[in-house]
Amino acid sequence: MSERTLKAIVAGRVQGVFYRASVKQVAEQLGICGYAKNLANGEVEVEATGQDLKLIKFTEFLEQGPSQADVEKVSWDYIQTKQFDGFEVQ
Repeated sequence: MSERTLKAIVAGRVQGVFYRASVKQVAEQLGICGYAKNLANGEVEVEATGQDLKLIKFTEFLEQGPSQADVEKVSWDYIQTKQFDGFEVQ
């Protein structure tokens, strides 16, 4: 199966609430590689490479986040496929 890469920007209360750590945990469970990092404006940027069905489940989690988070908006799109070693929290 082919892999794709998506880039997402997550807005809301997503910093200081274990959002990135939770994203990493879900990504690893789904076999998705990439990264999640805080942005200076309070949002979180995520790039993730995986199979389509797994990426769909992954984006569903991005829209929900952990219980402490309050996700207001997730903007994402597919970008040129990238290869990552594992999933990093930056």
